[in-house]
Amino acid sequence: MPECTEKLSHGEPTFFVRKKVFAMFANNHHDDGHIAVWIAAPPGLQGILVQSSPKTFFKPPYVGVRGWVGIELDCISDEDLAAHIRDAWQLIVPMKLRGSGGLFVL
Repeated sequence: MPECTEKLSHGEPTFFVRKKVFAMFANNHHDDGHIAVWIAAPPGLQGILVQSSPKTFFKPPYVGVRGWVGIELDCISDEDLAAHIRDAWQLIVPMKLRGSGGLFVL
C-alpha cells in the first residue's frame, strides 16, 4: 500500500500511513489471550462486527474506545483479513492517496 511503513510501537509491529496508525499486531497483549490485529474502523462498524461474530471480532483495549476493531487471526481467512486491513488503510490515508491502495496483496 502506498506510503505504508512498519515499525515497533509498544513492543508490537505497527503499521502507519505517513505518521498515522491504521493497524497493529497484538501478540497476547497483557496476557489477554488474543493473537490478533487491531485496525481502524469507521463509526459503527465495531459494534456490528462484534455482535455478529464475537469469536472473530472484539473491542481492543486503548483504541477500542475510538471504534477500532480487534480481529482474531485464527478465526478469519487471509482474504477477509486483507480486506479489513485495506479498509483501515483507506480510512486513515490522506485524501490524495485514496484509491491507490489496490496494490496490496496479503
